[in-house]
Amino acid sequence: MIGDAAPTPPAPWRTWVSAARPRTLPAAVAPVVTGSALAGHDHRFDPAAACLCLVFALLVQVGTNFANDYYDFVHGADTAARVGPRRAVASGLVRPAVMRRAMLAVFAAAVAVGLGLVHWGGPWMLAVGAACILCGAAYTGGPWPLGYYGLGDIFVFVFFGLVAVTVTYFVQAGRISGHAALAGVPMGLLAANILLVNNYRDADTDAAANKRTLVVRFGRRFARAQHAASLCGALAVPIVFKATGFGPWCLLPVLMAPLALSHVRRLSAARTAAEHVALLGDTSRFLAAYAALFAAGVLL
Repeated sequence: MIGDAAPTPPAPWRTWVSAARPRTLPAAVAPVVTGSALAGHDHRFDPAAACLCLVFALLVQVGTNFANDYYDFVHGADTAARVGPRRAVASGLVRPAVMRRAMLAVFAAAVAVGLGLVHWGGPWMLAVGAACILCGAAYTGGPWPLGYYGLGDIFVFVFFGLVAVTVTYFVQAGRISGHAALAGVPMGLLAANILLVNNYRDADTDAAANKRTLVVRFGRRFARAQHAASLCGALAVPIVFKATGFGPWCLLPVLMAPLALSHVRRLSAARTAAEHVALLGDTSRFLAAYAALFAAGVLL
């Protein structure tokens, strides 16, 4: 009797694109767009510096995703019981040593790009860049992986929100701005929601692997409250901008309130892996749309 044919593995390029986790990339793009828009508002936009910030942010995001793929396999968090999208190392499509080399190569490329920002931001950029890369690797790797101790959300909020927006603004405007720091708040909150939805889906397998994310530590009810609070906080920031002298166009992101409410309801109602994966993609797109509207409002 002839058995079922083994499934055809995907093309290598598809495997690497999937390992880069395109759904998460708006978390790298959005703060650069926001910081650049604020620089443009102050007539200090520098396209070369903005492009370097964007490439650096994307490389750090991809390197972090490769590190997550590798270290979650090493720690036993990615197993056959996992309900999300297939991971490259855990599924056998990429050998662990190859993924580790790819992670190091991407982080090395980020270092090279970051060195270019020293021209605009001075030697401080070396410290900032090193912190971003080290924390990206330490999210799931190293002797004290941040994600395994419930610190992943804070890492994302700080580095993909506050740091990314303020540094993007600084290298173009040559100074730190309170408005840039404030604009980093919604970027960080919404980027952390991407992580939250991912961890919400993986809570059972994470708990089995002793990966103590906030969802595992405090439960899904707490996660739903955190998710809703982050959306409310993000939608409140444009109102603060309006109150501090910006024009009414900066309120454009508030138009997304009905969509935010639908996301809160969807997270509460989601039961299947497909529902969680769909919400994860939509959460990422929410961040991208918010950043686009915020940037347009600031410039208008």
